[in-house]
Amino acid sequence: MLSIALAGKPNAGKSTFYKAATMADVDVGNYPFTTIDPNRGVTHVRTDCPCLEQEERCGNEHCHDGKRYVPVELLDVAGLVPGAHEGRGLGNQFLDALTNADVIINVVDASGGTNEEGEPVEVGTYDPVEEVDFIEEEMDQWLAGIIDRNWESVERKSRSPDFDMDDTLTELLTGFGATEAEVAASLRDLDYPESPLSWTDEDRETLARDIRARTKPIILVANKADIAPEENIERLRETGKPVIPTTADGELALRKGVEAGVVDYDPGDPDFEILGDLSGAQEKGLEQIRDVMAEYGGTGVQEALDTAVYDLLDHLTAFPVQNESKWTDGTGNVLPDAFLLPQGSTPKDLAFAVHSDIGEGYLHAVNAKSSRRISDDYVLEEGDVVKIVSTAK
Repeated sequence: MLSIALAGKPNAGKSTFYKAATMADVDVGNYPFTTIDPNRGVTHVRTDCPCLEQEERCGNEHCHDGKRYVPVELLDVAGLVPGAHEGRGLGNQFLDALTNADVIINVVDASGGTNEEGEPVEVGTYDPVEEVDFIEEEMDQWLAGIIDRNWESVERKSRSPDFDMDDTLTELLTGFGATEAEVAASLRDLDYPESPLSWTDEDRETLARDIRARTKPIILVANKADIAPEENIERLRETGKPVIPTTADGELALRKGVEAGVVDYDPGDPDFEILGDLSGAQEKGLEQIRDVMAEYGGTGVQEALDTAVYDLLDHLTAFPVQNESKWTDGTGNVLPDAFLLPQGSTPKDLAFAVHSDIGEGYLHAVNAKSSRRISDDYVLEEGDVVKIVSTAK
């Protein structure tokens, strides 16, 4: 399962975002380090279900009238403060928690209502643009520190006659969550001294920045957009970073409304419908959320998750089935599973994603939409429905 991590300074709204996205019971408070131990839960990215191409919807529990929700892990890390990579505010512990994340959502208080330490200030008095590069810089410096602290062992290994720089750095950096392919790509693109003894602090920092960018891409969530001065949102967008205006509070209110049966809303919808009787204050609050959604196309929570997985990580959704004519599994469930795979994946990659035994026994695949056998090097597309033929059952 892909892992998305929420990071940012205290009181930016990470825990509210997490609660809205997972509906898990977590502390949400207006004080630093509401979260100490990382919260782990399951949320979903949204895509079109292939059942939209059929006369009837599939009825899968993760399909809401053709809106398919695919599970991913969501990690809520405690708030980071300046100097986190040096250990401030338990920073190293919190940064360690990001190691296995595939992508990071940097939650920024777009309202300017909290200062650099995450302490409440008057809305609009702190510049949220100061937070744009904050997480990126802290992570880069943290990783550079890890490389520095381990460099002496790299130098010792270099005295061995069978020393290989690429292998040694790969061993070091895969502990950060990098794959061998990512380390190889980074070393291929960088110019660096052949001997570890000749490396400078700048060389190590350049390596750290490149590896972090490859392994931990970052998207910016401009949270509290419902109370943020409009110019703050515009200035955040002008930074050139991917920015999603968001109201995590609004999303949480809508999801609670759905649970109570008074709101009809699916995560990622641009609007909602009020079903039940509400007090005047409740109705006013929901109408304020509607205004923000109208301006930004939704609450931003689902859009941020989708952008992180489908755009930053460049993944697609594929649907394996056993019966290519009915699009069912062995017990008749229509479109039972959905798998997130990197762009460029093949049917055999999908087979391994389903189960290693299915992959090992892979024979061929059938495109269920066309009922035609496809080649082993066929490149999967978003929404493909595929029958995997394998010796494994």
